[in-house]
Amino acid sequence: MERRRLGRNGPEVSAIGLGCMGMSQSYGGADEGESLATIGRALDLGISLLDTADIYADGANERLVGRAIRERRTEVFLATKFGMVDDPATGARRFDGSPSHVRAACDASRARLGVETIDLYYLHRVDPRTPIEETVRAMQGLVDAGQVRYLGLSEVSPATLRRAHAVHPITAVQSEYSLWTRDPERGLLATCEELGVGLVPFAPLGRGFFSGRVRRLDALGPDDFRRTLPRFAPENFDRNLALLAGVEALARAKGCTPAQLALAWTLARSSHVVPIPGTKRRAYLEENVGALGVRLTPDDLRAIDRAMPPGAVAGPRYGDAAMATVNR
Repeated sequence: MERRRLGRNGPEVSAIGLGCMGMSQSYGGADEGESLATIGRALDLGISLLDTADIYADGANERLVGRAIRERRTEVFLATKFGMVDDPATGARRFDGSPSHVRAACDASRARLGVETIDLYYLHRVDPRTPIEETVRAMQGLVDAGQVRYLGLSEVSPATLRRAHAVHPITAVQSEYSLWTRDPERGLLATCEELGVGLVPFAPLGRGFFSGRVRRLDALGPDDFRRTLPRFAPENFDRNLALLAGVEALARAKGCTPAQLALAWTLARSSHVVPIPGTKRRAYLEENVGALGVRLTPDDLRAIDRAMPPGAVAGPRYGDAAMATVNR
């Protein structure tokens, strides 16, 4: 397994990680047995970076990951996130980066995961009521106490990253980044390079769009999260499929799948970019790992940009309410 360093002075991890959210929510029914087998297979293949969060299925995803790694903890670089809180009575979501919540959330995550120390602890979303400096100082306390090794942020602006990094080194920023979500190129990727921070793209396959397996909207289950996303809405979906056709043609020419081409493109952005494609099936996991064997030339990268130009995708990545939670 190829390995990369998360940022200039960060830890070495597998060049591709595994996003575990979909094993417990958002993409149809859960299959615990296959999910556990998928995590086990990931470790067999040398994948070390596993990503979860306390909000995923109300903690169930952390418990699943904890069971999967119980006998293999030394093989894992374990990342989880905190800061999103759902009201159990109303379901309303809020964001909490207060120092008291930082400590309580970390204790709860470590208990669910069954670990003493979390390798990489992310703030999932910025709390608009708490200055980022206060949140990061509390997170630094977790490092000092040996409960966390490295700190991360998710979905933050370059300015917020700079403020946080001035308090304590930020090892990684997690952000959506793919052929159809190029937002990090508007300053975040350059800021990460300048500060020596790793970038961890989630949804690098466009929520499965670049797998080429979602050809019809009615193939998505009634509870599939993608039904709420504008890019999968009927008025946008066919336009995006037309863009995908160009990517599929380039993949055929390279002798790889569209998903592998999309992941190879992400990997080519920087040596400190470590994508975390999510899957709950071993077959798709193995396909994703195959992207490490796809080498893109400068001509290939220009051809991909012509097939999927920045800004060409139809529809924003989230609806208005969800986009309002992204720190920009």
